[in-house]
This record gives sequence, C-alpha cells and structure tokens, in this order.
Amino acid sequence: MSAFWSTWVKFLVVLNLGITLFLFLWAQRVRIPTLNDGTTGHTWAHGVLREGVRDLPRWWIAFSACMFLAGFVYLLLYPGFGSFKGVLDWTSAAQLQREISVNDAKLETAMRPLRSLSIAELAARPDAVALGSRLYLDNCAGCHGRAALGNQQLGAPDLTDADWLYGGSGETIQTSILDGRQGTMPAWGAVLGRDGVNEVTAYVLSLAGYSGPEDWIAAGKSRFETLCIGCHGIDGRGNPALGAPNLTDGVWLYGGDFSSIATSVRDGRHGVMPGWRERLGEDQARLLAAWVYAQGKR
Repeated sequence: MSAFWSTWVKFLVVLNLGITLFLFLWAQRVRIPTLNDGTTGHTWAHGVLREGVRDLPRWWIAFSACMFLAGFVYLLLYPGFGSFKGVLDWTSAAQLQREISVNDAKLETAMRPLRSLSIAELAARPDAVALGSRLYLDNCAGCHGRAALGNQQLGAPDLTDADWLYGGSGETIQTSILDGRQGTMPAWGAVLGRDGVNEVTAYVLSLAGYSGPEDWIAAGKSRFETLCIGCHGIDGRGNPALGAPNLTDGVWLYGGDFSSIATSVRDGRHGVMPGWRERLGEDQARLLAAWVYAQGKR
C-alpha cells in the first residue's frame, strides 16, 4: 500500500471512530428538555401517545463500550490501520496457506491406501465414490448436470447410460478428465445441399430404429457410405478412437429429433471437454473417474 493510501485509510479510521466515540460519550451527558411528567411534549393520535425520555440502559452502555474496545484491540492486533501490519503480523494469504496445508495432509491420509487400486476397484469402494462425487459436483456439474444426465444444448454427454464416445474403461475416462477431448463433426451442408441433408438425416435416424420416407433413407444410405463411414463406420456404430458416436443406439449428444440431427449434418458440431490435469492432478482425477465409472455401471 502506498504512503498516500495508507494515510487516507488512517484518516478515515480515525474520523469514523472519533465521531462515533464522541457521539457515544456525548449521549451520556446530554440532557433533553422534558416536562414535569417526563415527556418531551410531542404527542400522536390526538394526544393519546406521548414521547417519553429515558436514560440508556446500563447494559447497552457497557456493551457499546466493549465494542469500541474490541475495535481498538483489533486495529492493534490485525492489519486495518493503513499499512500497519498489526502486532500479530497476520495475513489472509498466510491463513489460507495454513488451511490448505492442513487439508492437503488430510487428503494425503485419505489417498494413500487408494493409490494402489485400479479405477474399477475404486468404483466399488463407497469412500472413494463419495470423494469422487464431491469432486464431480465442484468441477463437472456445470456442464453435465448435478445428476450427470448431460446437457444437449452444450453437447455434454449423459454419464449414467454406459454409452461412451471414447471408451468406457476407467483409464480412458481418466484420460478424458486429465487431458480433455476435442470432438469435431464437419459441416456437410455445402456438399449435400438441402435435400442431401434431409436424406442423410433420415438414414441416420433409421439406423437407430426410426422410420422415415424410404426414398430418403435409400438416398441417404448412399450418401452416408460416401461421406460418413470414415468416422462412423459402415454400420454407423462409431469409432471410439476418433470420438465418433455410435448412431445406432438412440443416444444423442445434441438431441435426437430430425431438426437437431439435420443441424449436425448441415452445420457440423465442435464439442470441447476441457482438461483438468492442472486443477485436479492425478489422484483427484482417479477418484473422479471412479465416480463416473460407477455411474455408467449403475
């Protein structure tokens, strides 16, 4: 803090404390003129109510004096009076670091017996799953939802349905958490045109068991085999190595109605799962992966 701002803060502290202390002391001595009956003469409700004057209760005076004393002691012990650091030399940063150290020690005690277990084994332990649940709520619920059911507006997948873009093993889930994922569906609108987009959409829906115009489905199949099998496979079952979704299981990242799928085909999609390695680290990522793994198994 610069000398100017330190002086300014000191001035404000002295001004405010000085005024309030003066008013407190003056209030004990001032005498308000009253009538013989102890009232000021002010009346309401046609004289039914009269304003009386009473001395402040002693407990209130004592309590207020203690508050002033507490304020002076605080300014002596802790920072608050300009650049004065206080007798205790306390700082919020040091306090935070001490609390982080205590928490890290507790976390290390909890993590030590869990490091030798696989993610599948962690998913079977209630204590590990409980820790993973808290990590999920703190870091992941904003996109995937509190119940982990996903968000089609964001393209955040449902984590409870055992349908995985990149594979459902514990290690694969952990990789997704640590390093993130980038999923890109190219836009085919310029290549297919309006009719082609409708035909491919009809065929994609037919892969999941939905009916549609037979001529659209037949034409869409031909276009699909030309443009789409490189990622989704000739049978439309996807490719976990690329993050290309399975189109036959009725699970949709951005919605399964005709319009939503047509939008994906025409305009493409770009999904981003951020990496959490720097924020969570290996240990916490394993616990989080175990929780996600347990949801899919459920």
